[in-house]
Amino acid sequence: MCYNIRMAGQYQIRGAKLADAEKIFALIHLNRDQLVPRSVGNIVENIDRFLVAVTGSDIVACACYQVHPEIGQPEAATVEIQSVAVRAPYRRKGIGRMLIEAMIEKVSVFNPKEVVVLTFAPEFFGAMGFHEIPKTQIMHKLYTGCVNCTKHTDPFTCPEIAMVHAPRE
Repeated sequence: MCYNIRMAGQYQIRGAKLADAEKIFALIHLNRDQLVPRSVGNIVENIDRFLVAVTGSDIVACACYQVHPEIGQPEAATVEIQSVAVRAPYRRKGIGRMLIEAMIEKVSVFNPKEVVVLTFAPEFFGAMGFHEIPKTQIMHKLYTGCVNCTKHTDPFTCPEIAMVHAPRE
C-alpha cells in the first residue's frame, strides 16, 4: 500500500518522519481550541501513526490514529482518528478529505471493528461516510482518552460529536 498520494500536483500525503515532529506539534497547537494537545515526545512516540500533507517542505495538515482494544476480543478493536488539523489557508482544497481517505486506507489493514472520530466538524466527516453515534457506544475511547482531557470535566458534556465510519460486516 502506498501513502505517497499526490494531490492537485503540489500536495502529497505521506507517512510522518521523526524530523516532522516539531512541525506537527506546531500545527496541533495552532488548532488547540479543537484538538487535545500533544507533547513533542508523544508525537515522536507515535510518529508511525501520523500521516501528513506537505507542499514543498511545509506540513499543511496532519492526522494520526489510536487503536482501542476490546478486552478479550482483539479482533474487535476500534481505531480512532485523532489530531486532524489543516492549516487555515489550505482548508477547502480537498487536503483534509485526501488525508482522511489515506488514513482510512492505512488502518483498514488492521480490519478494525470500526473507525471512530470525536470532532467539532461533523459536516466534514459526514460527507466522508461517518455518522453520529452516542458517546456511550465508544466507552473504550472515553476511558482511555477523554478521562485525561484537560478541557472538559465530563466526556458526556464535551461538545465534540462522536462519529463512526461504516463498520465492517
